[in-house]
Amino acid sequence: MTATARPARRPSRKAVPPAPEAVRDLVLAILDDDQAIDVRLVDMRSRSGFADYMIIASGRALRHVAAMADHLSQKLKAAGLRGLAVEGLRQGDWVLIDAGDVVIHLFRPEVRAYYDLERLWESDPPADSAQHTTPAAPSSAAVNADDDPRLADGSDD
Repeated sequence: MTATARPARRPSRKAVPPAPEAVRDLVLAILDDDQAIDVRLVDMRSRSGFADYMIIASGRALRHVAAMADHLSQKLKAAGLRGLAVEGLRQGDWVLIDAGDVVIHLFRPEVRAYYDLERLWESDPPADSAQHTTPAAPSSAAVNADDDPRLADGSDD
């Protein structure tokens, strides 16, 4: 009786997701190749838990934005990125690509100016948080009927 040797098992090849920095660098290189306009990188690591980096860029027109988004998603998938989500590709005004730790926003210039995401995410938090608190409502003792016509009883003393 001869023993038949079983072939050795291949180690499983589970895809290891690329590091956020590698995805960021790949996205920036692809956008440069696709002639994206005004590319901005926002480091989100200390600002939010939903992503490490946000990349914002513009295209010249609807077709340019859609073509960049399509090209970018194809290249990211080819690089081994799984679970890629793309929103807004059919409209082409604003395309959001969620690549996990890197979120990419591609806009037409007019739409980008309207939403102004850079201002929202690049601004530093205020040093004095008291400047941005809602003022307390005045106490009833501080309100005078002479100052507020709603509280006047209609009689002149």
